[in-house]
Amino acid sequence: MSEISKEYDFKQVEERWAESWDESVYYFDWNSEAPQYIIDTPPPYPTGNFHIGNALNWCYIDFVARYKRMRGYNVMFPQGWDCHGLPTEVKVEEIHGITKNEVPREEFRRLCEELTVQNISKMRVTMRRLGFSNDWSNEYVTMQPEYYSKTQRSFVQMFDKGMIYREDHPVNWCPRCGTAIAFAEVEYDSRTSALNYLRFGSPLGDLKIATSRPELLAACVAVAVHPEDEKHKKYIGTEVRVPVFDYNVSVIADEVVDPTFGTGVVMICTFGDKQDVRWWVEHDLPLRQAIDRAGRMTEIAGKFSGMTIPECKDAIIEEMRSLGIIYKQESLDQNVGLCWRCKTAIEILSERQWFVKINPDEIIKTSAEIEWVPEHMEIRLKNWTGTMDWDWCISRQRIFATPIPVWYCKKCCEPLVAKEEWLPLDPNLKTPPVSCPNCGSEKFDPETDVLDTWMDSSISVLKVTGWLSDHPPRYPAQLRPQGHDIIRTWAFYTILRAKALVGVRPWDSILVNGMVLGEDGHKMSKSLNNFIAPEEVVVKYGADAFRQWAAVGGSPGSDVMFRWKDVISGGRFLQKLWSMYRFASPHAVKSDDAAPNQVDRWLLFELSTMIGAVTDSMDRFAFDEAFRAIRSFAWDVLADNYIELVKSRLYGADGPEKRAAQSTIRTAIEALTSLLAPFTPFIAEEIRMNLSGESVHTSNWPKSSGIPAQPEGSLIKDVAAAVRRYKSDRGMALNSPLAGIEVYCDLDLETTDLSGSTGSPVEVKGGSPDIETRAAEVRPSMKVIGPAFKERSGGIIGKLKGMDPEEVARMVEAGRIEVDLGGEVVELSPDAVEIATETLSSGRAVDMISLEGATVLIRTGP
Repeated sequence: MSEISKEYDFKQVEERWAESWDESVYYFDWNSEAPQYIIDTPPPYPTGNFHIGNALNWCYIDFVARYKRMRGYNVMFPQGWDCHGLPTEVKVEEIHGITKNEVPREEFRRLCEELTVQNISKMRVTMRRLGFSNDWSNEYVTMQPEYYSKTQRSFVQMFDKGMIYREDHPVNWCPRCGTAIAFAEVEYDSRTSALNYLRFGSPLGDLKIATSRPELLAACVAVAVHPEDEKHKKYIGTEVRVPVFDYNVSVIADEVVDPTFGTGVVMICTFGDKQDVRWWVEHDLPLRQAIDRAGRMTEIAGKFSGMTIPECKDAIIEEMRSLGIIYKQESLDQNVGLCWRCKTAIEILSERQWFVKINPDEIIKTSAEIEWVPEHMEIRLKNWTGTMDWDWCISRQRIFATPIPVWYCKKCCEPLVAKEEWLPLDPNLKTPPVSCPNCGSEKFDPETDVLDTWMDSSISVLKVTGWLSDHPPRYPAQLRPQGHDIIRTWAFYTILRAKALVGVRPWDSILVNGMVLGEDGHKMSKSLNNFIAPEEVVVKYGADAFRQWAAVGGSPGSDVMFRWKDVISGGRFLQKLWSMYRFASPHAVKSDDAAPNQVDRWLLFELSTMIGAVTDSMDRFAFDEAFRAIRSFAWDVLADNYIELVKSRLYGADGPEKRAAQSTIRTAIEALTSLLAPFTPFIAEEIRMNLSGESVHTSNWPKSSGIPAQPEGSLIKDVAAAVRRYKSDRGMALNSPLAGIEVYCDLDLETTDLSGSTGSPVEVKGGSPDIETRAAEVRPSMKVIGPAFKERSGGIIGKLKGMDPEEVARMVEAGRIEVDLGGEVVELSPDAVEIATETLSSGRAVDMISLEGATVLIRTGP
């Protein structure tokens, strides 16, 4: 065997294994009879950078995948790529100095696909370097026809079931992105704006209202008051005049109006917010759309037409001030809805869009069939589901996304939805193979809108479980791992779609991870300058150290702070593990003909107990608990206690006792590598392969042996540890021999390892020792004697030191010390001296150590 280096070279080991591992051992076997464990892996957006939040989530997934394989499961840990999205379109425009409308539609798509392929390639490199055991045979890319044909087929199937429809309806609109977005894509931020107090003209006297959006005056379709508002009740059923634009609107009564806010009178516009939409529907109000898709004022805004929203707001406020219409302004704190991609304030526009019907009760019922880890995360889904105001808008006004497989008859305008057997297709490139079933026309216009990217990713679980494939479907999947930030999107939509398309829950369990925080306690981001890339950590300390941070940094569901000290600690443990292996390597030999002694059995009991605890933790996804248990055993039990106890046997002459220690340490090291394999796959593989020539990643998970507690071995360990502390406290070398050690206890202890580890003869005796304690030395206290007796203190101290310690001890006990200075007797208080004692056993001086279950005597004299 070649010499093992003293220092662990993580870079050399990790890069060698990353390049040489046979990834086919991670492939899912569709024909296997082993229990399946399919993971619905999050398909990341291919930006080219596998950020640290992705890395945390994938560490969790890899821990589970590797563990389940070792437990005998047929595991699928697929990798998908959620390609479609506005960021790619924006990046392509930036790289090529174009806009999407300046080049043919297909050319722009080609440029987007080209960039996406490059980014996926970069991210694959990072994932392999981090040691993730992905099943690359089940990789999917949502922009490829093999995948988006299933997205299109899901659209057709749900349309045929009456679950998808097209309608003019208010939608959330991002003026910057130029597209409709779903409620789940709206984020909220606190902002301060102005609450403007206006006068609406009325024959009954001006009606005062308060609004934060005067730019929507041209969209005002009614004014509302509370029906029990005595101050304004007289206006109900009358009309008031909209200032600046001079047209009349009705005053209506509605109990939702808050009489205490502003003036208690509300301007209803189409549309200022979701409440406006509700009133518009409930009261059958007209539609006046004052803002267009680009975020500019429409023709109904009159002279303000064409202005941006901020420009219009400023101009209308200035005009109303000049006309005396505004009589007061005050600041107002608001939660403003923003586009989650570009953070632009969203508007609500009435647009003809495609929608998916939402059945909140069915989603909540299906969610209850799923195990949520941690359990409290389900409340986020329930809360979100309970706030849905309208159905899921799935059409987008973009290019790089799955085409909606629909055409519109030029003659009768009726939509023609593609048949499943026609798919995949882009209606902009292909005409339908049939004439219009409504009027017989053969001329069609294509649908230019595309599908929301969540329509792609929400069928990821169906894709990986074999829906619409050559394999019999295997749904539900066993696990969905994801961040808590996309519960209302990816989790919500996947539950909806799985139930709609195949009628079952999508997964058995959902494992929710938190966000990564920088060392400043804030969510990690480049804008806050607290961002760390996984590659940076790997270069400095290695992937195994990074993965340890992920394991111990926090429990699933909790946000995890990235701290360099945790990674450095991980690196130190790897070195400790390597040193342990380096020591054990020449000794770790299996033997079937040597019975383990008490210390060996104690180690095997501790190992069995730890395996049981780690297995339980892994089954509960408590990775932090599992890894801490492994590390504690390796460092505290095996390295600091067992190895120290059995060194003399390992270095001694060959025989059954030596072979028992060799076999025990081999068993422990092999079990450790197996337990560490999900967490630190590189060093576990290096040690296991060098030790036995087999890959740890094709081995079985170790089982608890069931060995009962070993009190004898445990007590031997405690005695040896106590003797080490004894020597250390006295500045003695740990291999310094002692005159002798006596252990008094009720157990029949073997002394081989105690004698070997302490370098001293050891006797084990039953019962309790016969102990005698006597005064051995008088130690005068100068700080007590000096101030009281000044120049006489030297003589007093000298006299005290020459007195019989036993006699002085009796004086201390009596509360008064008398010192004869040659005719003069000086009286001292008991605190003027300290009596040092010595312990005797059978007349010999000893030091005594009290332990639970034993008393240890260490000879200090002849």
